[in-house]
Amino acid sequence: MIDKKHLDYITSIVGDENIKSDKAHLIAFCYDATRTRFEPDAVVFPRNEQEISDILKYCNEHRIIIVPRGAGSGFTGGSLPAAGGIVLSLERHMNKLLEIDMENMVGVVQPGLINMEFQKAVEAVGLFYPPDPASEEYSTLGGNVSENAGGMRAAKYGITKDYVMALRAVLPNGDIIVAGKKTIKDVAGYNTAGILIASEGTLAVITEITLKLIPKPKFKQTYMGVFPSVDTAMTAVFKSLAAGANPVAMEFLDALVIKALKQKFPKISLPDNAGGILVGDVDASSMAEIESQLQTLKDSFAANGSTEFIIARDEDEGKKLWFARRNASPATMIYGTKKLNEDISVPRSKLPIALDGIYKIGEKYGFQVPCFGHAGDGNIHVNVMVKDKNNEKEMADGHKAIEEIFQYVVDLGGTLSGEHGIGTSKAPFMSIAFTEAEMNLFRNIKKAFDPNNILNPAKMGL
Repeated sequence: MIDKKHLDYITSIVGDENIKSDKAHLIAFCYDATRTRFEPDAVVFPRNEQEISDILKYCNEHRIIIVPRGAGSGFTGGSLPAAGGIVLSLERHMNKLLEIDMENMVGVVQPGLINMEFQKAVEAVGLFYPPDPASEEYSTLGGNVSENAGGMRAAKYGITKDYVMALRAVLPNGDIIVAGKKTIKDVAGYNTAGILIASEGTLAVITEITLKLIPKPKFKQTYMGVFPSVDTAMTAVFKSLAAGANPVAMEFLDALVIKALKQKFPKISLPDNAGGILVGDVDASSMAEIESQLQTLKDSFAANGSTEFIIARDEDEGKKLWFARRNASPATMIYGTKKLNEDISVPRSKLPIALDGIYKIGEKYGFQVPCFGHAGDGNIHVNVMVKDKNNEKEMADGHKAIEEIFQYVVDLGGTLSGEHGIGTSKAPFMSIAFTEAEMNLFRNIKKAFDPNNILNPAKMGL
């Protein structure tokens, strides 16, 4: 529990209305999408960068833990006050679009701005911000940067790190720094912005983000490929990309997910013979290019075993094709009362063997493991379905299966997380993916930024 005198001092910085320690606020800010709960000692809503600087300087001097938080939509516990302390919530006040620079094609935002609000604002002036995490309707751009969020468009356009040009941030001692520039080229000094991206609020508090924008594509069309098995679908993924296809997105559903969707949504239109499905978009500046891309996909899919290739004639038909993918996650709950879901990534050529191994590990422990995800960038959402979450042995076996899957994926040259980060939930598995020398480097970077360990401690295995 934090001494009242500390809370009084912080109140003098932000005002009575911007600091809360009542039970309702502590509960409201104690969880994220993991549904794990850690109550903070207080919640503070800073109004500007200087207030953040003053708060961090004071808390650093008095060894008070600070946990930066956006919308709290993360899947790994990155914004949870696992060690207590103060939650520094940036979504109430620091949520502005500061600038759209048309000449240099950049946007400047505060960290609390919602991703989709930014997308809509830049598209209204003919520009485009591609990173589109599934949480785009409610996740903040500061959270996206802190977790290096991806999305369905990553296959063609990349992920958050590919669009961050510069950051303003406050160090734990209160110092304000600028990392990066508006310029396309900048090779002066260390890439500090690169270090802060995906740091999950453990190194500094981000206060301003400069993001690269691109011209908005004029045309877009949705496609779906139907395959007899998920193995043939996964082979078609890397073969079609190698053949010159460049889709915006290439999402996959396996047979278990397809079965679940049909059961949960009886009116859904999915082919009866589908063992695997690929759905996505292509975009371009001309319809001729759209047609060329679709033909490349169709030919490559057919050469790799597809039984059907569907092209949406308009936006409404496109939404119907996308319905299955967007509802894949809730549909899988027909298989159990607890879902242990992880977002591993592998090189695209390893997708068939990765899924085969994942299914075998599930069988070993007696679990069904429906999988879906972003096949275009090798990102698989693995769902180990525990039938009875109150059965201790089942839950223990589920966690063993997850650990075995992690090891298998890393052995294939993959990674523990494609887009959800590490936080607390994946921290115990960091030793699988990194050597002791690498972990020591991470710890030394953390110590250099935050010698008193006040910023989001107990995260990322640090």
